[in-house]
Amino acid sequence: MFVSYKWLQEFVDLTGETPGELAEKITRSGIEVESVNTTGMNIENVVVGHVLTCEQHPDADKLHVCTVNVGAETPLQIVCGAPNVASGQKVPVALVGAVLPGGFKIKKGNLRGQESNGMICSLAELGVDPRVTPKEYATGIYVFPTDTIVGIDAVKALCLDDAVIELGLTPNRSDCMSMIGVAYEVAAILGKDVKIPEIEYPSSPEKASELLTLQVETENNPLYIAKIIKNVKIAPSPLWMQAYLIASGVRPHNNVVDITNYVLMEFGTPLHAFDLDLLGSKEIVVRQAKSGEKITTIDEIERTLTPEMMVVTNGVDPVAIAGVMGGAESAVTDDTKNIIIEAAWFKGQSVRKTSRELGLRSEASARFEKEIDPNRVKAAAERAAQLLSQFAGGQVSAGIVAVDNYQVTETVVTVTIDKINAVLGTQLSAELVLSILSRLQFETKLDGQTLHIEVPSRRGDISIPEDIIEEVGRIYGYDNIPKTLPVAQANEVGLTDYQLKRRLVRTYLESAGLSQTVTYSLTSPIKSQQFAMNQAQVVALAMPLSEEKSILRQSLVPSLLDVMKYNSARQMDNIALYEVGSTFLNDETTELPNECEHLSGAVTGTWYAQPWQGEKKQVDFFVVKGILEGLFAKLRIDKMITWKQTALDGLHPGRAAEILLQSGEQIGYLGQLHPSIAKKEDLKETYVFELSLDKLLNIAVRPAKFTEIPKFPSISRDIALVVNRDVTAEEIKKTIIKAGGRMLKEINVFDVYEGSHIEEGKKSMAFSLKYFDPSKTLTDEEVTSVHEKVLEQVKEKCGAVLRG
Repeated sequence: MFVSYKWLQEFVDLTGETPGELAEKITRSGIEVESVNTTGMNIENVVVGHVLTCEQHPDADKLHVCTVNVGAETPLQIVCGAPNVASGQKVPVALVGAVLPGGFKIKKGNLRGQESNGMICSLAELGVDPRVTPKEYATGIYVFPTDTIVGIDAVKALCLDDAVIELGLTPNRSDCMSMIGVAYEVAAILGKDVKIPEIEYPSSPEKASELLTLQVETENNPLYIAKIIKNVKIAPSPLWMQAYLIASGVRPHNNVVDITNYVLMEFGTPLHAFDLDLLGSKEIVVRQAKSGEKITTIDEIERTLTPEMMVVTNGVDPVAIAGVMGGAESAVTDDTKNIIIEAAWFKGQSVRKTSRELGLRSEASARFEKEIDPNRVKAAAERAAQLLSQFAGGQVSAGIVAVDNYQVTETVVTVTIDKINAVLGTQLSAELVLSILSRLQFETKLDGQTLHIEVPSRRGDISIPEDIIEEVGRIYGYDNIPKTLPVAQANEVGLTDYQLKRRLVRTYLESAGLSQTVTYSLTSPIKSQQFAMNQAQVVALAMPLSEEKSILRQSLVPSLLDVMKYNSARQMDNIALYEVGSTFLNDETTELPNECEHLSGAVTGTWYAQPWQGEKKQVDFFVVKGILEGLFAKLRIDKMITWKQTALDGLHPGRAAEILLQSGEQIGYLGQLHPSIAKKEDLKETYVFELSLDKLLNIAVRPAKFTEIPKFPSISRDIALVVNRDVTAEEIKKTIIKAGGRMLKEINVFDVYEGSHIEEGKKSMAFSLKYFDPSKTLTDEEVTSVHEKVLEQVKEKCGAVLRG
């Protein structure tokens, strides 16, 4: 928000306050001042000149030799290169010795043999941003009205001797997006009164209601007011009004358009002017747009509308996109005579959605989006009528045409003096707090130590006691609040058991050679359920930025594969990654999806290589299985985990396994990426795993147990068993452990064979068994007795035959 210091003085007495001092006080009260531009206040020796003669330069096609009266005894000869310079004009002239913005010093010169004693200036050369320069003067010098007095200070005549304070407003302070709103803020800071313009103007006998009918067919527009002004004369607006608009960052056009923009900046209420004769009817209907309906806006762009957008129509066709921009067909032109001034309250959510979908943002939409003060709508329309009567010669029709269904609800906030002091750490009296609230123009009743504050409609950001406390604190002065240390009981803090285990998981995997990655929780509809352990209804974003990031993921694996694909495309052959992240499952019984933490990994390439020994180990199923077994051992849950061969979508049918608890509950899976998917993603042989970290880390771990270094030797026996092909090593292992009892301390599979010398449908599995008694040396007889029992049980339970 750009604030003209001179304009602000019309609302608040700023005597004794320089622009810099005022900016400092505004910043200290809570609104950041981003800059203070005093360029115009520092320009001297620029006067209004009268071009007496203007001749073509004899030696330059683009230069003119001008004789200019600047109020001195003799006219000055000035060479000018502007294309629009002509005799009879009143123009700004920088005299010799003047210093223009940018440090450009005017000197007496000689241009192509012609003496030049000054410079005829454009607005840009006087420090005006070209983006807000009136279009007719955008490429040339500025021309004053013919009645401007020669010799006076041109900067003051243009009202450029001003400072512009730029406020960096946060979204909650939309009340300061107007001069009156800023005036209320500054008045509260300085303890001054606010002067609101008095609105008086003559009305014609003709009633507005006889010239126009109004109908509102949408709940997004509870308040709409129309004023009719006839016989306006299109002309430039007064210089002071143009200057205030330029200071506010708005380009002047003509008196009618400038007045609507002036009131917008003054009241914070957007207005729009329709040419009554170009409207196409004598009625206005506000409704939602029809699908595919089109309108050409005043920027000469045709826009296609949707039913979510609100339009102002002439009863048939749209003439404006409500709250955003008017239509070109009914816009004010140089031939306009009769106009309709629109002032309305449009629902902010509707305007914001329309503005975003059309990619069209305006000063009006920026204010409607944050919802304007409804109590200023009618006053803004009357203010515009007053200015149009005064500066456009318009005849204001009596009364208004309006639809008013807006239900004004008063916001009353209750807070105690003690609560204010407790939060601020102060000892403010009730009288002081009442004084501060009075400066803010908040109607307040004191009941004992309790304040009942009626919040004005312009302050939509005030709704709870904490808001009032903040207002009191900032107006009292943050610098005046004593510095205190918070009083709090120090509690012992630390990581939870779950957090400690999760940290252990990360440490172990990184020590095992895997690198951590972090990917987005959002994915595409195609990938949302790929590799999911428990598929559920997808959770889609209401307003996604793209289809690729529109669904909450149910597995981490697709994201890890994307990372692997990215690195593989950059000649990274050996990749080992893991991620700890959230997955999301839709639960129809709750409002929000269930968020479950998972651990996932992906490994490909060479696991290790010893070139000097000629050894190389490629990643395979058992490498990754070993990594996970080591993790389970680290967590002391390895005895509680079982593995079961399975077939899972997206994984190799013969190299995939479920990871189960002893109860049979699945907690994860491991497997090779299906070759067809690997080929599609341009990946080599890749293995992936995913575990429910929530389940994994909540398993009751076995207590740590100390075991003495054995004093007695152990005895090993190897057995090779022939079993049916569908019998798993896990089944045989469980049977051996049960039969071996306390004497069996270790069992490992060291060979699996199918082929010649083995019956069709059978396979040979070799196990190494280690027997041990910590209290004595075992005899062969004792080991043989237990070993034979093992062989009997595997024969009975698993149909195993000892291989010869």
